[in-house]
Order: sequence, then C-alpha cells, then structure tokens
Amino acid sequence: MLLCVTASHKTASFELLERLSTHTSAIAPIIAGHDECVQGAVVVATCNRFEAYVDMDEPVTAAEAVGVEATLLAIEAATGVSSTELEGSYRVVSGGAVAEHLFSVASGLESVVVGEGEIAGQVRRALTDARRHGTTSTELERLFQRASEAQRGVKNATALGRAGRSLVRLALDLADSRVADWSALSVLLVGTGSYAAATLAALRDHGATDIAVHSPSGRGARFALKHGVAHAPELAAAVAAADLVVTCTSSEQPVVTADMFAPHRESPASGCPAHADGSVLPRRLVIDLGLPRNVDPDVAQRDVDLLDLETIRLHAPLEELQATDAARAVVQDAARRFAVVGERRSATPSVVALRTHVFGLLEAEIARARARGDVDGRVEQSLRHLAGVLLHTPTTRAHELAEAGRADDFATALETLFGLAPAAESAQDPGSAAAS
Repeated sequence: MLLCVTASHKTASFELLERLSTHTSAIAPIIAGHDECVQGAVVVATCNRFEAYVDMDEPVTAAEAVGVEATLLAIEAATGVSSTELEGSYRVVSGGAVAEHLFSVASGLESVVVGEGEIAGQVRRALTDARRHGTTSTELERLFQRASEAQRGVKNATALGRAGRSLVRLALDLADSRVADWSALSVLLVGTGSYAAATLAALRDHGATDIAVHSPSGRGARFALKHGVAHAPELAAAVAAADLVVTCTSSEQPVVTADMFAPHRESPASGCPAHADGSVLPRRLVIDLGLPRNVDPDVAQRDVDLLDLETIRLHAPLEELQATDAARAVVQDAARRFAVVGERRSATPSVVALRTHVFGLLEAEIARARARGDVDGRVEQSLRHLAGVLLHTPTTRAHELAEAGRADDFATALETLFGLAPAAESAQDPGSAAAS
C-alpha cells in the first residue's frame, strides 16, 4: 500500500516548512529502517512542500498507521520537528489517491505558481536520492516514473506551464515595480545549483546584463565561465556593490547578512542612494529563493527591500481555470491507468503459480511423448498449443478480477481447485511464462 505524508504551503506555515527543509536526506533511510513492513520511502522536499512517500506491506494490520508513525518519527529524528508541532499542518494521502496527488505535484498543479516547471526536476531528483540511499521499492519506482510521464503529458497536451512560469520569474515580475531599467542594474547571483541556471535565464529575459555569480561551495568560477557571467570570489564585497542580489543556495544557514550591505553613496541633490556618477538609485533589492533562508531577515533594516519565499507566495497569481482543468484531466487519466496496472499486478503471483503448475505438468507429458517416439515433435507442439488455449481464459479472468479489486477470489479458487498457494511476491511477468 502506498501512502504520502504531506505538508505544503496549503497546510503549513512558512516557518514550519523552513524547519522541515533541513537534513532531509536522512529521513527516507530512517523511515525505511523503521519496521520490516516498510518496503521503501522517497522524500520530496522543496521550497514549498515536504512529502514522504512510503510503500507499506499491504497485509500488515494498520499498515497506514505504521507508515505515518515511521514518517513522523523520522522527521523528528532528522529535523527536530516533533509530531506535536506538525499536528494540523500535514495530511495523509493513501491508496489509489497517492498517484493522483504525486502526478499533480510533479505537473505543478499543487505549486504556489501553478504550472511551474522546477518541481518536475525536484521530483526526479527525489527518486535519484532514494536510489542512492537504497530506499526505493518496485512500486515507488513505478509511481515516480509514471509521475514524470504524467508531467510530460500535461506539458505537451495543455497550455499550463508553457509560459515558463516559476517562482523565479514571479519574483522578478514583482521586482519590476521597483526597477526602471534592468540593464542598468549590477546583479549578484549567489548559488550555482539546479535553480541558478533558471534564475540566470529569467534575469536575462528581464534585460539584466551586468551579472556576477558567487558560489558558497566554490563552484562560482566554473559556473561563470559556462554561462558567460562574471565571477565574484568575495561575497561581502560583491553584495556591498550590487544593486540586486538573488540567492538560491542549499545552505542551511544564511549566507547574506545585514553587515554586508554598506550604504550606497548619497546623491548630494536628493539625499537618495546614488551611483558614483551621481545618478539616483532605487532602494537595493534582495530576492531570497532559498529554503532554509539564504538571507538574514535583518537586511530589511538596511537600505534594502527583501523579497523572500513567504512574500512571493502571497503574490502568487490565481489559477488559469481552463488550462488547469485540462491538466487535471490528464493527471486523473494517468492515475487511473496507474491504478489499473497496479491492480493487474496484484494477480501476478496467482497467475504465475497457475502457469508454473500447468507448465510443470506439460513438460512431464512432453517427456513421456518423446520417450514413446515423438521424433518430429508434433505431439509436443499440440500439447503446448493446448496448454496455451487452456490458460488463456483463467489468465484473462484473473486480470479482470484484479481490476475489480477481487484478486483474492482468484487466489482462493486456485487453492481450492489445485491446492496452489501463490508466493507473496513475484517479479515474474505472467506473459513471460506464456512465451516459454
């Protein structure tokens, strides 16, 4: 059984999401190690959501409760956020609803900016991280792979996301009211991770040309060379000289602080901040796209306007209903297909047991036929054809019963008629047995 424990901008405060965003790499292994009935775990942690997807052994009594307990204990162990603090700020999605939820998340339908593109990459990276830590399961692999397919289906079949909407672009759109000429700004980009390239592209689309980059992790020079921008090796000096600072690092502590903002020179005529040539500048602007925060909130006490994720979230545009409805229809169809395939898979152990039994009898009869002189193989051919014909109807019926949620009926019939007890889990595709 799949379940998801989710806290997002719709259910939790920004401060709580910020705390949940630290030390997330440890959470999936802790969940997976909680109990043998936990088959696997994948954690998706972004700037506006924390989600743990857990695969539980279905026959276990109260599997959902065990999975939620494992998740809450893992969160507390890794981040220090207790279940009491989380109460009322998360919800649990289970069973067939999990696929539709993740597909919606991956497609940007649950984002602050509906249709944003960054979330798809974040979902893919969550699966990659789980693989690296060895916490995935067959069903979680299938779930996350189908989520990527659903996201591409939404992107290709609807208008949602075609404008390249994202938190980065929304932040720069909000900054437009403060910037008369983007090409006149001295811009510092702090960070070189997955968000940095998208941020740089958005800055250039707005007309920014004087851009430098600093990397707290030391990758600034390489990023600058690759993207054709200046490298700023000294952060404090670069911040002090910049008109606009955009931060997007994965640092768990603020990297930009108030003491880095030495005042601009004042224009003698107006007393307002000014360039060295005397031209008046607007208040300096900082856009913090990090979670946890990259910028100490105290910078707002200086001659600085601070746009952080909490502020940006409050200005998110309303959904475009028509595009969103079309996207949700694509997601729902993908979720239905995921469920059908999953139900069909539930009959696999029984189908494999039946085919193994029948083909065992078949090989014994073929051996006897050969011993009696079936030199040209015609008897063997006829026996194999007969076995295939006889197996076709029960195999089809098994899948039909599984899709109706009645896979156990088929398993019971096998045990009653043939005394067969299917294995609890089988990786063999029943179609492969048919081909043997």
